[in-house]
Parts: sequence; structure tokens; C-alpha cells
Amino acid sequence: MHVPQLDPDELNGPVAVITGGWSRERDRSLLSGTTVTDALTDMGVKTRSLDLADREDLLAGLAGASVAFLAIAGRGAEDGRLQGLLETLGVPYTGSGVLASAAGMNKLHSKALVAAAGVRVPRGVRIAPTATAEEQAASIGQLLGLLVIVKPVSEGGSIGLQVATTVESLAAAITGAAAGELMAEVFHPGRSVSVGVLEDPLGAVHVLPPLEAQTPNGIYSYAAKRGTAGCDYHCPARVSTETLEDLRSQAAAAHRALCCYSYSRHDFIVTEAGEVFWLEVNTLPGLSRGGNLARMALADDISYEQLVTRILRGANIDRRARA
Repeated sequence: MHVPQLDPDELNGPVAVITGGWSRERDRSLLSGTTVTDALTDMGVKTRSLDLADREDLLAGLAGASVAFLAIAGRGAEDGRLQGLLETLGVPYTGSGVLASAAGMNKLHSKALVAAAGVRVPRGVRIAPTATAEEQAASIGQLLGLLVIVKPVSEGGSIGLQVATTVESLAAAITGAAAGELMAEVFHPGRSVSVGVLEDPLGAVHVLPPLEAQTPNGIYSYAAKRGTAGCDYHCPARVSTETLEDLRSQAAAAHRALCCYSYSRHDFIVTEAGEVFWLEVNTLPGLSRGGNLARMALADDISYEQLVTRILRGANIDRRARA
């Protein structure tokens, strides 16, 4: 995949790298922001690093910026609110628009949308807070069985993910969860695989080699994603050629079904029988050099600088055309 070298003269002002924020993914956002800023600076691009949590500084820093580069994740940033602000201000920005961001952040909504497009998803239900945890656990056990994942509906990075195998452990997971809407879905043991999608300004999709994350317990948890638990990576994933093609096809279909733009990353589970199940989308995946998207790009002979360039050039598009 050829990515022409970035010429700083392409930009009519500095790039505002928006990072930080107040979500539980602030640490990941700050790492992405620092890495993107350093890469752009090394390419001769003038940058401003802005923390979403400092709203006065954010608005002042956006004045005169040519593009907002969104090196940020989590609530307030990846859910459409930041995108809506930037559209109101008339500032071009990287990544997906309001629609894809809002839908992608809500796992139940995004699953319904991709399933309608033919993408395979695990069976799941919203956990209604109208009954006791024990009553909810018994009901979920009857609907889904007792090998389930409990997780927040609107958090990224596998935050709050718990596995339950009995009614008692399911009730405990519901009781011990942080405040907010919860969901449960069937847990399919297997390989955790991520697939990156890059899109050019004309809408042509390029799917990166699928990346497998091998963890000691088979669960790609928050700790594994942050490097605080053992995790080995394999790119391409150690699955059959047919399964690799299925992963690519499902990722491209999900990207389109959610009206994503420019780039996205999709998380899957691949069972030992080779079944592929879509779990969630990351509309603003982490952009550290050691992150999943950068790993997949490098396996496809796309350097980190080329990846950042491709994302930056995707800011100047009319996202309303596809909505």
C-alpha cells in the first residue's frame, strides 16, 4: 500500500493533537497523543498538543488549526461528543464522525447494526436494573447459558470485563460492576484477534493483516491491553487462510455498516472450530508505536509515519455523504 510522503505545505496551519480527556482511558490517550505529536514534529509539521480535559485551553488551541488529530479514546472523545463540537466549530478532524462514534461506543447498538449487515456476533442481552442481581443472573443463565461475559455497554479497552460460569459468579459480577449500563453475552473461548481497516478519501477500504493477542488465560483484558499482564502477539493471526479472509471480510463489513471513516479497529474472537465472532469496534484505536494498529500496519509494510500520514489526510472528507 503506497502512502505518499507528507509535505508540511499540504497544511494551512498547525495540527491540533487532541489527547488526554477525563475517561478511564486517559493514560492510553496521553501515550497516543505524545507519540503522534513526536511523529508529526519529526516530519516537519507544526503541532499543538491539547488536553480535552482543559476546555478553555482546547478552544483557544483550536483557533487557527488546520486539522484536529484525535489521539484520544473513551467517553467524551470516542462517543461523538468531541466530533460534534469540532463540526460545530468547523474544524476538520481525523477518524469517524458523530454517527459512527456514538453507535460504536454503545456495544449493544453497534452489535445490532453490524449483525443486520450479516456480521456474526455473540448472542447478548442488556442487563436491566429492575430486578435483584440474583434474579437477573438466573434470567441471563436461562437465556444465554452460564459461560458469559459481563461488561459495560459504553466503555472501551475491555474495562470492567468479567467472565461468569455460575449463577453465583454472574450475580457477583453484576453486583460488583461500576455504575453504568451493563450487558452480558455468550463467551466463546478462542483466539483474540484484532483487524485494522484503513480507508482512502474516496472510500476504498484496505484491511490490514489480522493480529492475534495470546494471553495466559485466553481473555484479552484491560491489563493485557495495557501491558501489565503477559501477552504475546502474532501477525498475521495463527489461523487458517480461510479464517484470515473471513476476518478481513467481516471487519470491512462492520466498518461500512457503522459508517466508519478513515480508519477503525475491530475486535473478534475465533473459536477452535474456526468460527469468527465480532465483539466491538474501536473508532479511535490507540496510536502508540507498539499498539495494535501500528503492529498490523508494520506487518503490511506501512511505517508508523505513513500510518499517521494516512490518518491525517483522512480529515478533509465530508462524513455526511455516507450517513
